[in-house]
Amino acid sequence: MTEPFRKTFTAAPEHIDVMGHVNNAVWVQWVQDMATAHWDAVADPAHVAEFVWLVTRHEIDYRGNVAEGETVTGTTWIPGESKGAQSARRVDFTNEAGKVIVSANTMWAMLHRETGRLARVRPDIIAPFLLETE
Repeated sequence: MTEPFRKTFTAAPEHIDVMGHVNNAVWVQWVQDMATAHWDAVADPAHVAEFVWLVTRHEIDYRGNVAEGETVTGTTWIPGESKGAQSARRVDFTNEAGKVIVSANTMWAMLHRETGRLARVRPDIIAPFLLETE
């Protein structure tokens, strides 16, 4: 992989909280949606069939928000090698002006889909997700 993965979201009425902007729980869902879409788009189909990822930790910084009808672009990447069954993921959401308004650092565990047991993340599984460095 040479570039981060991107996905666009538009704030719908059901995403809006009493303050008139996207609810924090929705941002968490969008982080999950980003990770799933990235896995489905880039992973080897055999790996998708064999493994599933579950979040173990979210750390989210909110620096802004969007209102109904506004759009954000999520950008996600894997910031480094995995450790055992865990892999870190970064997700940044930028508003229409290009400003990062929500950032998430998350940890994910890979499990065997059939057994639910932790699975070591092998280099061949994570390689397509790593950014190329110069």
